[in-house]
Amino acid sequence: MAQTQETTTKTNTLPLPTTINNRSVAATELRPWGSFTVLEEGRGYKIKRIEVKPGHRLSLQMHHHRSEHWIVVSGTARVVCGEAEILLGNNQSTYVPQCTAHRLENPGVIPLVLIEVQNGEYLGEDDIIRYQDDYARTGK
Repeated sequence: MAQTQETTTKTNTLPLPTTINNRSVAATELRPWGSFTVLEEGRGYKIKRIEVKPGHRLSLQMHHHRSEHWIVVSGTARVVCGEAEILLGNNQSTYVPQCTAHRLENPGVIPLVLIEVQNGEYLGEDDIIRYQDDYARTGK
């Protein structure tokens, strides 16, 4: 007597969300130095795409409630972080600790594009202490 053996293959699958939650994603915001777009935001983190025009720089600033990771996508970044100054190119990154004075500059001739990942308990745009600013925004 021949016996047949039935085998079943079980595939582990995760259910996919039926909708994407965009309520925490902002439109692109223009600044004198360029622009930024919030790509994603969740509890304790925010991801931005930042574009800095050639020859422009952000204010020398500090944040009380967040740290930042910067990854260069294209262009060249001059980064001041505390007492250190470094140049970063495509696919290079740096970390800016919470409560550390820092500045981002585009010394190149093409737009600087980077991805910024913020981590912290409060990620509002008003958590900026400006020490120096090319656009007269100090004290904000």
